[in-house]
Amino acid sequence: MKLHELRDNEGATKKRMRVGRGPGSGKGKMGGRGIKGQKSRSGVAINGYEGGQMPLYQRLPKRGFNKPNRKAFAVVNLGLIQKFVDEKKLDASAAITEDALIASGLVRRKLDGVRVLAKGEVSAKLNIEVTGASKAAVAAVEKAGGSLTVKSATAAE
Repeated sequence: MKLHELRDNEGATKKRMRVGRGPGSGKGKMGGRGIKGQKSRSGVAINGYEGGQMPLYQRLPKRGFNKPNRKAFAVVNLGLIQKFVDEKKLDASAAITEDALIASGLVRRKLDGVRVLAKGEVSAKLNIEVTGASKAAVAAVEKAGGSLTVKSATAAE
């Protein structure tokens, strides 16, 4: 095989249809768009339009509800707190408050408070004070010999 004998497999490429290039092309004059009407014009996008019939997205029932005054907590896992303690970014001897977590860079912003979850292991004796915590997280910290106190969200505001 020589360089000039290289070619694509049969049917791998298809020649582009050039529209509106005279009657001999088979797609001349109106370019396969038919006569008049909205879809014969350029710049038309009628996605989801079903010709006056009630569209599918309106026929289907709506489910769910988003509470307008819901609380949004910054979430922290115990494993990350332990990692920051090991790297000396958090002081294990002092109380670990929400402000200390922000100062260390573990939490970006407080939102409505910080909630601690139990993912990861804790070996250090930690004294954590946050707005929320899962039961498993409280149990894990107390098992390691520390304490995890949950203050009320109203006191933080």
